[in-house]
Amino acid sequence: MNAHDRDLAGQPADLAVLHYGDGEFVVLKPGRFVLCAVTKAKIPVEALRYWNPALQEAYATPAEATARWKELNP
Repeated sequence: MNAHDRDLAGQPADLAVLHYGDGEFVVLKPGRFVLCAVTKAKIPVEALRYWNPALQEAYATPAEATARWKELNP
């Protein structure tokens, strides 16, 4: 399998699956990136800095994290 192949679930083979904790995350399925929960932008795993452990969501920047927080806390 190479970077252009797709897995059986229809997701790109390089999409990582992570479990987000408080201040750290655990890689459940190795990959190159995760998707921002707000914008669906690809976030390289090594650049991931913002996530919500309660919602198990990743965010590309602080702006997306803040927007999601505001959405959930009107």
